[in-house]
Amino acid sequence: MKKVLILGASGSIATLVTRNLLDDSRVQLTLLVRHPERLATDIRIDSRVTVVVADVVKDTAQLAAALQGQDLVYANLYGANLKQQGAAVVAAMTAAKVNRIIWISANGIYNEIPGKYGQWNAQMLGSTLTAYAAGAKVIESSRLAYTIVRPAWFSDKDMVSYELTQKGQAFKGTEVSRKSVAAYLTTLILDDSQAIKQSIGISEPDTAGAKPSFY
Repeated sequence: MKKVLILGASGSIATLVTRNLLDDSRVQLTLLVRHPERLATDIRIDSRVTVVVADVVKDTAQLAAALQGQDLVYANLYGANLKQQGAAVVAAMTAAKVNRIIWISANGIYNEIPGKYGQWNAQMLGSTLTAYAAGAKVIESSRLAYTIVRPAWFSDKDMVSYELTQKGQAFKGTEVSRKSVAAYLTTLILDDSQAIKQSIGISEPDTAGAKPSFY
């Protein structure tokens, strides 16, 4: 049984990933949330799913307890204090001797987006982009076996189609479906030997432009 701790489990991408993982009987999930009422109603709490109500910064004891025996952490966190959240997660994982983490960030944290879309993205995200960059830096500076995933802007297209770029390469595309990001994350979780110590950009092919199609 593979034991996975999902931080920020009520988010839209985390919900899709949870549904994907529940299709695999070899996976056992711990869902850490601040607001359990926001969990999708179709996710049943049973022998394979445990819910922990905690804030990763404020509730260090609950985070430490949730980490015991886990094989992997998937962090789908958000907020102005992502640097502090990252530091709390790294410290807790190090203490619990859990080494593998998949950390969701955002496109543009390295100024890796060329042209008008890069300018639009930075303007739209503003201080949020700064927070994502600070959180990612904490993860990259740790000794953890991390994968950082940097999605383009989310669409609700009912499709799985994506292309990947590495840190140091120009980011491609302006948008990506939530289903595509969830599919890639599910692949990383089920085969966690992939993309170790890498920061991966993900977008839908052939979506280059000045901004996403839905703006």
